[in-house]
Amino acid sequence: MWKTKFALGAVLAAASLAVAAQSWPARPVKVIIPFPPGGTLDAVGRQLAQKLGDQLGQPFVVDNKPGGNGTIGADLVSKAPADGYTLLFNASTFVSAPMTMKSVAYSVTKDFQPIALVAKAPLSVAINKNLPVTDIKSLLAYAKANPGKMTFAVGSIGSAGHLSTELLKRSGNINYMVVPYKGTAPAFQDLIGGQIDGFIDPILGSLQYHKSGLLRVVAVTSSARVPNLPDVPTVAETIPGYEFYSWYGLWGPAKLPADITQRLNAEVNKALAGEMHDKLAQQGLLLTPGSVDDFVKFQTADMARAQKIITEGNIRVE
Repeated sequence: MWKTKFALGAVLAAASLAVAAQSWPARPVKVIIPFPPGGTLDAVGRQLAQKLGDQLGQPFVVDNKPGGNGTIGADLVSKAPADGYTLLFNASTFVSAPMTMKSVAYSVTKDFQPIALVAKAPLSVAINKNLPVTDIKSLLAYAKANPGKMTFAVGSIGSAGHLSTELLKRSGNINYMVVPYKGTAPAFQDLIGGQIDGFIDPILGSLQYHKSGLLRVVAVTSSARVPNLPDVPTVAETIPGYEFYSWYGLWGPAKLPADITQRLNAEVNKALAGEMHDKLAQQGLLLTPGSVDDFVKFQTADMARAQKIITEGNIRVE
């Protein structure tokens, strides 16, 4: 008898999920961004939330939940009901930062459902304008002439900018101090003010300062030059094979119904094919529409690469 009741309960639960998926979204959807307002992540997330709301007829409300290098907001999503009304928009820091910590309250691979890879962001190598550094060649020469004296900021431990900074150090066979900051804004302030020598971060953050002459972008980390900085060379033009990106994606809690997952993926791809495409491209972002499976494979490969850099660099949160 109990087996029959259990089976009936399972059928009813499955039916309830199916009905919920068909009527979703019936109310506003919360999109948690686990970092403060401002910066590239927040800007892209808000644009995407606006487009999804327009397309699906319900508001997609951004809720910034900063703290713990992104883990506080991510933990909230991991514990939220898997009904499609609480989502996570995050950068690649989401999959790499936990590798630098002693313990995290969730598992990236077990407690979240990947939905869509939104965009890849080439990074800029920005240098204080008063240094005699105009490209990667002169950066390597200056660093080698001043071993261990140059300072590079990182906006958060385990971020793409941090891993790219560590990779540049090893790929260029140079040594410099890595200085952690609580966010990108104070790092840019100190870079402009001369308290720090360099900072690798998504292009959107440094673009206005570069164009106004407050700092100097000497290279980008993409495989090819980017349209909004056509005169700035790639790192790979000096260090062959060097390539690095931050990237942005959308996740839900584990066990998010497949119908909702697939619909969200389709709606994100639709948003990326519309007016959002030109806006993000102008900001130096590479749009990456694809299936849920495409995102899962990409995430798996990126996690393996991040783990290698973190292990070799002995990157840990103190």
